[in-house]
Amino acid sequence: MLGIHDLALFIVSGLLLNIMPGPDSLLVMLRSGSQGWRAGSMAALGIGTGTMVHVLAAALGLSALLSASVSLFSVIKLLGALYLIYLGIGLLCARPGAPLDNGALKLAPLPYSRLFWQGFLTNLLNPKVALFFLAFVPQFIAPDAPQKALAFILLGCIFNLNGMIWCHLLALSTAFASSKLRLSARLSQWLHRVMGGLFVALGIRLATE
Repeated sequence: MLGIHDLALFIVSGLLLNIMPGPDSLLVMLRSGSQGWRAGSMAALGIGTGTMVHVLAAALGLSALLSASVSLFSVIKLLGALYLIYLGIGLLCARPGAPLDNGALKLAPLPYSRLFWQGFLTNLLNPKVALFFLAFVPQFIAPDAPQKALAFILLGCIFNLNGMIWCHLLALSTAFASSKLRLSARLSQWLHRVMGGLFVALGIRLATE
C-alpha cells in the first residue's frame, strides 16, 4: 500500500521509541500529577499536534531544509532549549496552590488552552524530532513508491497515534498514582522543584549538543 513495507516492524519500533523518556513524557507526567489526567491529556494533545507539524514538514521537504541549514537548525534548537529552560524556571519559582486533602501541595492550576500550547511548543521547538522523522520514516517506504509524500504522512499518523495512546496512558496512570500517594507538603514542593530542574537540564543539554 503506497509503497509502505514492514508496517508491523514500524508500529512496534514507533511504540518503543514513544515510550523512551523525554521532555514530552516529562510534561505529561508533571501536569497529570499536579492537575489531574485531563490536564495531562491536554498537554498530550498539544504534543500530538506538534508531531503532526513535524510529519507534514518532513513530507513536504522542509525538514530536509532544516537538516541542510546549520544556522536555521541552530536557531530552532536554541529556541527549543530556551523554552524548556523557561518551563523549568517557571516550576522552580511557582507558588503552590491550596493544599490537597492529603496535606500535599499542588501547583496552581493552568487553563487547558495553556497546557495545550505548552505541549505543542515543547514538541514543535525540538529540531531533533524533525530530523528523527527525516531519518526514520523513509526506511519503511520503497524507493519506487508512487506516492512517497502520502506514504510518509500515513506512517507519521500511525506513529503519532501510538504516541497519543502512550501519552494518555501515562496521563491516566500518573494521575491515579498521584491520587493514591500521600506526600507531605514539603516533599511535594521538592518534587516540583526536581521536575523544574530536569526541564532546565534538558534545555541546557539541547542547547549544548
